[in-house]
Amino acid sequence: MLPISCFIIAENEERCIGEVIDSAKAICNEIIVVDSGSTDTTLQIAKSLGAKTLFREWSGYGDQKRFAEDQCLNKWLLNLDADEVLSQELQDEIKQLFTNGEPKQSLYKIKVTTVYPGERKPRWLAEHNDVIRLYDKTVARFPKHPTWDAITAPRGLNVGLLKSPCFHFSSPGLDHYVNKFNRYTTLQAKKTPIKNPHYLLIKLILGFPVDFFKAYIIKRHFTGGTYGLILAFTHAFSRFLKVAKMIEHLKFK
Repeated sequence: MLPISCFIIAENEERCIGEVIDSAKAICNEIIVVDSGSTDTTLQIAKSLGAKTLFREWSGYGDQKRFAEDQCLNKWLLNLDADEVLSQELQDEIKQLFTNGEPKQSLYKIKVTTVYPGERKPRWLAEHNDVIRLYDKTVARFPKHPTWDAITAPRGLNVGLLKSPCFHFSSPGLDHYVNKFNRYTTLQAKKTPIKNPHYLLIKLILGFPVDFFKAYIIKRHFTGGTYGLILAFTHAFSRFLKVAKMIEHLKFK
């Protein structure tokens, strides 16, 4: 096992967390799950697979990950969401990084690649987000922020990019997806500073077609057939809903 601590924040994630932990166990010598109150079998699954489990009341995405970082024994950390599974190719690529000691870079991005519900592998030309998830915590860490949970590289520091995919099983279906973005947009609306209310109105009117185009063409959901079309519309609506809730929050706060 490599001197890497993998940490996962979770709440009611029994759907995927076992597979996530199994993929991380193949390379990491420590697995930590920070749970914020699961009522399903998330904790039982995590404990049965040898993960260290901790409870912490939910305090926001960035802050929860910051707490998890503090619990890790190693300075090299791997962060996975509870629905992100390392491919065999990515496991091998990370092992290769540590072949001759510590990696050359301090921060590495991984390709978090979307897998449609009911599928085991990404579709052709599936979209991916390149995000810093393997890193030396003495160099950079997650910010303490309620909705923003991305690591920003220090100025002037080169960031490595791992080529193999991390499979993102983001949703079992539309019901789950809609409930998820409904909760998330409510939090965003409350926490996002509003500098120009007039911009919100413009965004409300023009944002939907722009966001649909980004999802369907730029993120290549057109390769997903009818379901890809549905997801592109749903994505655009989630952005519309965020702006609508921000306007509502501004009106009634």
